[in-house]
Amino acid sequence: MITLEMMPPLMFGGLILSMLIGFPVAFTLAALGLSFGFLSIYLGFFDLNFLQAIPGRIFGSVLSNELLLAIPFFTFMGSVLERCGLAEDMLDSMGQLFGPVRGGLGYSVIIVGFILGAITGTVAAQVIAMALISMPVMIRYGYNIRYITGVLAASGTITQLVPPSLVLIVMADQLGKSVGDMYLGAWGPSVLQIALFAGYTFFLGLIKPDHVPAVPIEARTLNGWALWKKCLMGIIPSAVLIFVVLGTMMMGLATPTEAGAMGAIGAIVLAAIHHKDLSSTGQKMMIVGIVAAGIGAIIAILFSENIWFKLTFAVVYIAVVWLCVEAIRIPDLRDLIKQGYESTMRLSTMVVFILIGSTCFSVVFLGVSGGVWLEHHLTSIPGGVWGFLIFINVFIFFLAFFLDFFEIAFIILPMVAPIAQKVLAPVVGADAALIWFGVMLCVNMQTSFLHPPFGFALFYLRGVAPREVKSSDIYWGAVPWIFLQLIMVALVIAFPITVTALLDKPVDVDLSKVKIEVPQIELPPIDFGQGPPKQ
Repeated sequence: MITLEMMPPLMFGGLILSMLIGFPVAFTLAALGLSFGFLSIYLGFFDLNFLQAIPGRIFGSVLSNELLLAIPFFTFMGSVLERCGLAEDMLDSMGQLFGPVRGGLGYSVIIVGFILGAITGTVAAQVIAMALISMPVMIRYGYNIRYITGVLAASGTITQLVPPSLVLIVMADQLGKSVGDMYLGAWGPSVLQIALFAGYTFFLGLIKPDHVPAVPIEARTLNGWALWKKCLMGIIPSAVLIFVVLGTMMMGLATPTEAGAMGAIGAIVLAAIHHKDLSSTGQKMMIVGIVAAGIGAIIAILFSENIWFKLTFAVVYIAVVWLCVEAIRIPDLRDLIKQGYESTMRLSTMVVFILIGSTCFSVVFLGVSGGVWLEHHLTSIPGGVWGFLIFINVFIFFLAFFLDFFEIAFIILPMVAPIAQKVLAPVVGADAALIWFGVMLCVNMQTSFLHPPFGFALFYLRGVAPREVKSSDIYWGAVPWIFLQLIMVALVIAFPITVTALLDKPVDVDLSKVKIEVPQIELPPIDFGQGPPKQ
């Protein structure tokens, strides 16, 4: 006879088994939730009315959730930018800038991966674009093939951590925290991750210089101001877009959805800027738009109600409208924009269906006391807070062998978030606990793209790599970078300040020492005997 205590492990085991078999996750979650729901009704654990919570939760988490509206905007932004030639321009210019340095092409891939991660947000596009452009060049100049595949795959996965990452938006929604706080918390680990990647490249250049040689001088076609100009033309527009999108959101000037909409428009502008058929007038308006956007963002920080801010915003608006019109006139960009719509529709639909399925599963799981069962097991782990963190991260690491980040976020986070809040609050405070936890898991989930059997970054590389690149080189090449990402997880666990440094610190006030003093006001004496004053 099945008892109530047996239901949570049965549901969890059924979920793992279904994942191993390979059924689509969204439909598997919904089927498991409804099947165990009807079984629970039959066994008398709850009645049919309990299942009415499922449509209510779906309506609240999908149809009425304004935060999730930001996902299509950021997806469209990344989809347009991945096809507009931005990656090609940046990799070419950065490669020539760092070419004279040992490991210079590796540094350029890491830096461009960081910048593109902040404006595209899609691993597939980033890995494929950088591999198609950089892999032949790195092979030509004698770079070790395993280093090539590893640095390309790892630099593509950094997009999951660098704001405005879609993973951070989903995590903020599932953890009930603001997207701006999640972004602030992610900046420290993002920069440290890049530093680790660059440090590994530098170390490899010291012990095995033949693995990461410098580019010979005869291969450098640009130098001096021409080289710096090309680098700046790739970096400055991207930096302005990042600053406008993230800055307005983190400073409270725009909601995530509004910031995403600005990013989508900015993506069309950048696509127009980097297109060879843009007219000279459009180029001039581009320069005006970039300068005005930067000035406007600075003025917005200092004087949001100032007349100069309004005038600057008007100039930015005119420049953006002009560039969008220029973009629509170019046939190639009209194809490009259509493809952006299509990929945005596919990813947004996938997210919604996974969210619906996870809601069906989680409602029934909590209805059979799954939350109590999970809390009992997680809080009884030896080692206290650190034992809990190590176990969760090991569990997520192995779960990422079979699930992607969206599935983990929608399935696991709602179950463990209340427990994490209770366990971690004494360490970093109640406000920062879930931010620390979410960013930590985001760093961990980067590895899901690099290890088998579903390391999608490795699949993308295999699809675009030349035939002489062996699959074994692709898999072995990823191993050092997986360890670097795990080192980053350990650093985030050991030093919470890497996440909490930029967050607002709670004010520590001893309420027992608070005194409220009301000043005494001396009023003039009232003379009742004189009558009203004479006119």
